[in-house]
Amino acid sequence: MTDQIIALVPTYGLTLLALIVFLSCLALPVPSSLVMLTSGSFAAAGDLALLPTFVVAWLAAVFGDQVGYLIGKQGGTRLLARLSDHPDRAALLGKARHWIDKRGGPGVFFSRWLVSPLGPYVNFIGGATGLGWARFTIWGAGGELVWVSLYVGLGVVFAENIAAVAEVASDTSGILAAGFVTVFLGWRLLAVLRQHRKMH
Repeated sequence: MTDQIIALVPTYGLTLLALIVFLSCLALPVPSSLVMLTSGSFAAAGDLALLPTFVVAWLAAVFGDQVGYLIGKQGGTRLLARLSDHPDRAALLGKARHWIDKRGGPGVFFSRWLVSPLGPYVNFIGGATGLGWARFTIWGAGGELVWVSLYVGLGVVFAENIAAVAEVASDTSGILAAGFVTVFLGWRLLAVLRQHRKMH
């Protein structure tokens, strides 16, 4: 399917780029990074204009983030209410909301590009937990600027070797996301163990 989508880039250009990038911000399994790389390589060859390619990808990413945030904001209340039925979970949700309020902005920024597989879920969680819209938007737009610049820029610079660059970028992104999840789970495990020791 990925090869079929890439083959459509020369025909549908910026429309396809916008659609794929937008859908990726809603956690749909589309090859957004590869489409941006390919679009960058077409821009390097003169088949697409570089500035419109960059602007369209960035706007689609920001718009996708906004839709994800709104989905979390509209549907998240019921989900959080269900999770709050249990006192321990309610306490954890309170701490999570406090952490997002205090440090959520940089987390949104880095989830756009450094650990991009987590990005769509951060959109939903940001909306559901009440992360301020302006804060979410500013940090998210800045992070998307880095993400789009990296992938479109890599497509321009390595136009002749897109497949190799895409594989390296995909592997690196997956490794970073896995590392982030591992560190988070380890931190939670330590917190639970400490709390267990205090109770006994």
